[in-house]
Amino acid sequence: MSIRNFCIIAHIDHGKSTLADRMLEITWTIAKRDMKHAQALDTMEIEQERWITIKLTPVRMNWKWIQLNLIDTPWHVDFQYEVSRSLASVEGAVLVVDATQWIEAQTLSNVYLAIENDLEIIPVLNKIDLPSADVERVSNEVISLLGCKREDIIMVSAKTWENVESLLDAIIERVPLPKKLDKESNLIPFESTSDEPWVVKWLIFDSQYDTYKWVVVYLKLFSWEIRKWDKLELVNTWARIEATEVWYFAPSYIPNWVLKEWEIWYVVTWLKSITEARVWDTVFAWKSDLKFGIKWFKQITPFVYAWIYPVDNDEYIKLKDSVEKLCLNDSSLTTENEVSPALGYWFRCWFLWLLHLDIVKERLWREFWMDVIMTSPQVTYKVLVVWNKVELYNRFHTELIEHQWKTCTFIYFSNPEDLPKPWTYIHIEEPIAKVEIITHTDYIWNMMQLAQDRRWIFLNQFFLDAARVVLVYEIPMGELVGDFYDDLKSLSSWYASLNYEFLKYSIDDIVKIDFLIAWERVDALSMMVHEKKARLVWWKICKKLKDNIPKAQFSIAIQAALWAQVIAREDIWALRKDVTAKLYGWDVSRKRKVLEKQKEWKKKLKMFWKVSIPSETFVNILKKD
Repeated sequence: MSIRNFCIIAHIDHGKSTLADRMLEITWTIAKRDMKHAQALDTMEIEQERWITIKLTPVRMNWKWIQLNLIDTPWHVDFQYEVSRSLASVEGAVLVVDATQWIEAQTLSNVYLAIENDLEIIPVLNKIDLPSADVERVSNEVISLLGCKREDIIMVSAKTWENVESLLDAIIERVPLPKKLDKESNLIPFESTSDEPWVVKWLIFDSQYDTYKWVVVYLKLFSWEIRKWDKLELVNTWARIEATEVWYFAPSYIPNWVLKEWEIWYVVTWLKSITEARVWDTVFAWKSDLKFGIKWFKQITPFVYAWIYPVDNDEYIKLKDSVEKLCLNDSSLTTENEVSPALGYWFRCWFLWLLHLDIVKERLWREFWMDVIMTSPQVTYKVLVVWNKVELYNRFHTELIEHQWKTCTFIYFSNPEDLPKPWTYIHIEEPIAKVEIITHTDYIWNMMQLAQDRRWIFLNQFFLDAARVVLVYEIPMGELVGDFYDDLKSLSSWYASLNYEFLKYSIDDIVKIDFLIAWERVDALSMMVHEKKARLVWWKICKKLKDNIPKAQFSIAIQAALWAQVIAREDIWALRKDVTAKLYGWDVSRKRKVLEKQKEWKKKLKMFWKVSIPSETFVNILKKD
């Protein structure tokens, strides 16, 4: 049987999931009466409620005796890693554009990824049945983007089933058959001990943790076949497994005995940790002496992190168990345990971006009934130091380079406390994102002003048509993780769309600000900020600390220090107990003696008493006004 592997890429609300449902029904993969809800491939409750795709889902269909393997991909830019894995596992992509709207920024980004992977792109205009559909205008945009012919564009309506069968025929006709990998360009040798023939087995493009089956891997086979009980080995982790179960997706799990070449299946490995079956790994037979890794997938590097606290400190053990279980099903989530004398126990977590952060918080509540406090997101920096200063740092968080005829190294850090002393490093670099903003020409000035306030560097500008323009900037990631998206939508009357990707690290005047409460430095409150914004930002933070820290019997000084220089200060005045209230009618000297005694007691209390900082303080100071 011939095989066609493809995926569907589109922007939010352009009808991607609805179109996938129609394909499943037309091919009789799933009957309409068996569909428990719309968007059959979105199985998570949060996906169905928000009408977004978070997790890629493969499914097999049969149409005119041809096997069609579809991978339903997320649309949002935060899950670009999921999209890249899908595109690397197929030979064709169906680009869905809403005929009532226009091409969005995420659509452009996914098209570029598909072109990089040398995929056959089939343009589709959806929702042509709506009265507001402007087929002519949107078709011109697609032709300008892809350079295709007008007859290559397929007009469909997923709601009314119009031309969906023609789309399936076009997939069979246009999507090429899977080809043998080019050994020279697509493989990385791990070890070579003989002239044994090329024996690449399969590539993992996703994995999940099942309560009863443990680690289950989604894979695409590139050569030969895999049968039940075959013994296999993972190249990167050196884990050895047996294929105890071999199934395919339809979309429910259908068992079989053999996985043939170029098919997309899943295999039960009985591994206990999802880290042992990484999503970019390559698998071979045990007897193979010639090992190559396919270089399409790389380990993701998250740049955004935040701290997670339990609402009640007594629930820390429950939170720890919940986070560990969530990590088993989310390979993009990275966590680290931390403890602070001031704020107690917490987790520092790394995320793909802001939507991923929001999804993780929502899943902790839905799946584990764990209510948490999550701080505002921050980004990861790197600092250049001389090599002999970093013997104690983890070598996996360093990068060795030559700088001014010296052997130096970059240290990646997300916790400000990991920043070395100022006289031990050369400079600090911050992550820079390439940002593409598509907006109406009426809002060009607003978008330029927004980018200018975020330390922008203008790169390019071009027009999609007479009414819409694409603005390309370089903007520090630290400026994007706050309220940038909200301001973008507000200043463009909700018309602008945004796409971003990591571009590089760049040297800038990044400084570390320490907070001193009652003349004692609180490590958990230290932050990284640009030097020009330091004084303005930390005046606001000091005022918020003043409002959140409870008063004591003595005055409390709140200071923000840039290295050794105090740049902001607020004072919390002491609570005053009226100790002379019971001395009514007594001599004035007696009252003065009682007040002096109270004054001396407060001096001693100030020397030995420590200020109590509520656990929610760290969250409140980072909230937007």
